[in-house]
Order: sequence, then structure tokens, then C-alpha cells
Amino acid sequence: MTYAGSGVDIKKLDGIKSDIIKSLSFKRTGFGAPLGGEGHYAGLIDMGYFALAITTDGVGTKLLIADAIEKWDTVGIDCVAMNVNDLYVMGIEPLAFVDYISLEKPNEELVRQTMIGLNEGARQANVSIVGGETAALPDIIKGFDLAGTAVGVVPKDRIITGKDVKPGDVIVGLPSSGIHSNGYSLVRKVVESAGLKYTDPCPYNKKVSLGEELLTPTRIYAEVVGLAKRFNIHGMAHITGGGLMNLRRITSYGFDFTDPLPVPEVFKFIQKTGNIEDKEMYRTFNMGMGYAIICDKQDAGAIVKMTDGTIVGKVVKEGCTIRGIKMW
Repeated sequence: MTYAGSGVDIKKLDGIKSDIIKSLSFKRTGFGAPLGGEGHYAGLIDMGYFALAITTDGVGTKLLIADAIEKWDTVGIDCVAMNVNDLYVMGIEPLAFVDYISLEKPNEELVRQTMIGLNEGARQANVSIVGGETAALPDIIKGFDLAGTAVGVVPKDRIITGKDVKPGDVIVGLPSSGIHSNGYSLVRKVVESAGLKYTDPCPYNKKVSLGEELLTPTRIYAEVVGLAKRFNIHGMAHITGGGLMNLRRITSYGFDFTDPLPVPEVFKFIQKTGNIEDKEMYRTFNMGMGYAIICDKQDAGAIVKMTDGTIVGKVVKEGCTIRGIKMW
């Protein structure tokens, strides 16, 4: 099985994104003008000494699993995480968040549980939820959708863009909490093709159902804010949909993963059940590394001591190799 075969073609989606960026040609000038080019993890606005950052994202088809077992109390964490993690990679401290919930029909219990997760995500990220919108759209939405927008701030001279990344830099990988909120179109296809139900016991953890295991919320990497202020970090990546391909968003150099993080059981289960090739797994899922920090060798040891991270490899001139697999 492949991600494209499940209905998500990353290459085609990247082409659509490129067309959208080209179409949005108007730029404000003066105070509040945009900073830098497009294509990184967040949009930046010039606010004098500071840059204001904005990013937006949703939870995706992971919500269908929440619907299937009627457990919605963690998807709000995912929503906050997918946004604030995209701010952290540029050295940005998140400040505030707004959510958007669209429903097929009013469902008080769904909304109540979703708010529990949003509040917990906000606590973990230390952001205030300052507003939001809830809409009933029966002619458009089947079930519900959840998305959000986060804003943050950073001194302009502390923005981490990846421009300082160079061969010889060390990569520190931070573990993921599981699948996070990407690749679920393929995950669901694997589960359904195998004739499994989300209410079935998880094959490798009988204490929870398969659905509960797959709903493990996305990790929020809030500790990175302090690291970015203390160390000269050259680049960071939030490993989302596209897997290791996300690293190409910050530099044209390559990567050699000599000591990658262990692959969690959930990915082994998905790969075996779906008969998925290794390369397809690494270009779809985080495979156990949800976040990557690129820094000088002399800073790597201290960063590892202050986090649960591990040195997983180094930056090279070109290409990307992990576990003997050539990614590009």
C-alpha cells in the first residue's frame, strides 16, 4: 500500500500549494509587511523589533477514528500541537490560538470533549485560546472537522530559517508520541483492508482498543522554546506528513541518519499489516522522530542532556540515507 494509493498524493499536493503561493501576489508594504519568502513552517510579519508569526493546520482524517469510537477528548491536543510545533521550528514562542469546528449537525458531547483536548493542548503549549468559530454545515461536512490558527512572536534577529545549516552539523532527534496527526488516510486503509475494527483490542497492547492507540495525541515540543533562546540552533523540522521529506523545507543539504531513533510498534504494525515498503513508510510517517534539531557538534551534547533527544546523524552535502534506505 502507498499514501498516494490511499488518496493523498504528496507530489500533486505540493504542486497545488506552489500554484496557490504564485497566485497570492499582493503584499502589504510598510509596518506589518511580510518577512522573508514563503515555503517554511509559518508566515512572518514585520512588527519592528519583533516578527509576528502565524500558522494554521487541522487534525485531518484522524478525526474519523475519533468518530468511530466516539472518543473526541484528545483531538484538540492534536489541533494545538500541529500548529505550535510549526512555530517552534523557527524559534517562535506561541502566544495565542483560535479554533474552528465545523459540524454536520449539533453534537454537544462531541464539542464538550473536543474542548477538553483544546484546553489541555493550550496548557501544554502555554497559549491562550482567545476565540474561535463553530459552524453547522450539513450540506458540506460529514461528521466534523477541527482546525486552528496559532500566532507567536520572536525577535527578528532570532528567527531560525535554516540558512545556517551546513555539512558537519549534528542532528538531534526528539521522539514522537506515535503517528501524530499525519498519514491517517493510509492508516485507515490498512486497518479497514485487514478487516479490523477500531474497537478491537490493539494487537500489540491489549490494554487499549486499536482506535484508542491510534488516537494517541501529537506531542507538543514546548521545551524547544527555551533551547532556541539558549543555543545557536541552525535549523529545526517538525516531521509531519511527508516524513523525512520535511527536512528539505529548511535546507538543500543532505542528511545521513547513522543512529536513527527506534521505530515504535505502531509503525511496525502498520507496515506489516499493509505490506508497505520501507521507503514509503519514511516518506509518509515520522517513524518515531517527531522533531529534529540541527546544531553545532559542541551544542549537541547539552541539548541531549536537556531533552529526551538523541544524536541521530549529521548533515552532509547531498542526499538522505536512513537504515540503508536512500530517500533522495
